[in-house]
Amino acid sequence: MTERELTAAGITDPSLRRDYAVSRRLNARHGRTYFLATRLLPPERRPAVHALYGFARWADDIVDDLSADVPPSQRAAALAAWERELADGLRTGASREPVVRALSDTARRYGIPHRHFTDFLASMRQDLDTTDYADYAALRAYMHGSAAVIGLQMVPVLGTVTAEEEAAPHAAALGVAFQLTNFVRDVGEDLDRGRVYLPADLLAARGVERDLLLWSRRTGRGDPRITAALEDAAALTRGVYREAEPGIALLDPVSRPCIRTAFALYRGILDTAATAGFPVVHRRVTVPRRRRAAVAARGAAAVGAARFRARGSASPGRRLPGTDRRAALPGEAPR
Repeated sequence: MTERELTAAGITDPSLRRDYAVSRRLNARHGRTYFLATRLLPPERRPAVHALYGFARWADDIVDDLSADVPPSQRAAALAAWERELADGLRTGASREPVVRALSDTARRYGIPHRHFTDFLASMRQDLDTTDYADYAALRAYMHGSAAVIGLQMVPVLGTVTAEEEAAPHAAALGVAFQLTNFVRDVGEDLDRGRVYLPADLLAARGVERDLLLWSRRTGRGDPRITAALEDAAALTRGVYREAEPGIALLDPVSRPCIRTAFALYRGILDTAATAGFPVVHRRVTVPRRRRAAVAARGAAAVGAARFRARGSASPGRRLPGTDRRAALPGEAPR
């Protein structure tokens, strides 16, 4: 499957193919929901998504290393080195790191603004010394770099039927919705890292402070105040999903099943947590395998229908407005 995707994307250089394969393995290993949805994209677009995920995963792993043998100062130095590697890679296309080489190639192919990557790393730096957020405005500022720009990076890869600027706010909101979902799901794991991402004022409105969360994590016991606060966080997150949803219709039709599937699976995490009574301080909740399979099957059926319609409506030399607008690479004919 990897070879077919790379060939469809026009990635023929053997070394670069190996670089993309590294990012694909990172996506498959760590981003189960994301990887499942990515498989619903046309093969030629998947390597770019793997490259974007691989870059984000690599940086995230640096700041989230829980090993007692890796002090914060060492993580900061590693992240700074990663930033320098990225800057050089984006400028020259060369790097010692396969993930950076794949990312720089993707950024060039799709014209992805480099500021999206630097904004992401700025939020990763924030994770090195920021352990909580006073309110949603402060958290949203952090999530611009850690989540919204992920959605913005994806827009050129997915393609649109309108100006990218019209789709961009919805794509950014979807990135934020996905991350808020992760924050609800990962409350316990984030506590182990010394962090509380849910806004302090949202928690305080239900009488919840960090000490109560730590007590619950340590003892395995629940508290109705925590449950109420998590219900509020889930309601906030559903509101952001509503901001994001209209943007799906602005995407290239062949990309919509992928994003609809990711949308359904991530939002399903909130539903699963709610049904279980929000046990997220003590354990991570996951969407049941049967439900994941059903959502994926619907997505696959939608992919087939979208590709059939695209073949039926396309004429030689015709593209949907806003889709596949990258410049031709050296040695390639414009597509």
